[in-house]
Amino acid sequence: MAARIPIRQSIAAAVAATTATLLLGACGDQTGASQSSGGSQAGGAGSEAPLFAKLPKKYQDAGVIKVGTDAAYAPMEFIENGKIVGVDPDIADALGKQLGVKFVFTSGTFDSLITSLNSGRQDIVMSSMSDTKARQEGLDGKGQKTGNGVDFVDYFVAGSVVYVQKGNPRRITSIADLCGQTAAVQRGTTFETVVKTQSKDCEADGKPAIKIESFPTDAEAQTRVKAGGAVAGVNDYPVALDLARKADGGKAFEVVGGQIEAGPFGIAVDKKNTQLRDALKEALDAIINDGSYKKALDKWGAGSGAVTSAEINGGS
Repeated sequence: MAARIPIRQSIAAAVAATTATLLLGACGDQTGASQSSGGSQAGGAGSEAPLFAKLPKKYQDAGVIKVGTDAAYAPMEFIENGKIVGVDPDIADALGKQLGVKFVFTSGTFDSLITSLNSGRQDIVMSSMSDTKARQEGLDGKGQKTGNGVDFVDYFVAGSVVYVQKGNPRRITSIADLCGQTAAVQRGTTFETVVKTQSKDCEADGKPAIKIESFPTDAEAQTRVKAGGAVAGVNDYPVALDLARKADGGKAFEVVGGQIEAGPFGIAVDKKNTQLRDALKEALDAIINDGSYKKALDKWGAGSGAVTSAEINGGS
């Protein structure tokens, strides 16, 4: 859903934020908290909003854009006091003011978010999801066609990074040190792909493969690392950094090594829904220009992941 096949681009600076909880979208079975962002109650009311006319009539009439997310990914999206909060909901709030509709977030498991989009249960996915060619073309991790694919409106940049138990008892300094070790990751994410790629590199160098344990949620992967069942985890940089700073008051984890391959996060839209896609791109450019985008990122310490303009399908 981050998270999440090529990966997300470097963020040069530290990203601070709040706490991580759990949830995400399973095979269309959306559960957990939901949260509205933007629209008439937040400011830009309906047809008075600058870009309301750009939306398909369906969304003008409904006044709502339904958003699938994985709300276990602080500081990007997570549950706080029963509400979905974070970078993505705040960006959506700013987009909603431009478009004159509410963005209503529903949380479920990450690896089923695109399924919920393709089924029509959600209108978009906004969940720290890496824009990749595989997702654009509807390919799974083995390159097999699983759907029509999606279009992305790219809005953020991040890379992957390794995290370990506080104190780094196994002296891991980079992902290359994981050869022959056990690593925990969330299933269906780009950082799961990063670890699989590294494991092949290990074998090509005559070293043992990485023992990869993939879990439905990021919280389960974190627990495995914390308990010592896995030597390390791999996550997106802003999330791993937030985890290291906040989990158990900063006493549970630490980030090691530099960021690994990187690329954009994108808002996923059904390929047939080009009018909505283009309206979102125009709205994103508008909030970048008026400063509300920067304000949303800075609130969560995520400013170093900012983009300077919206792009469609910029991932590789």
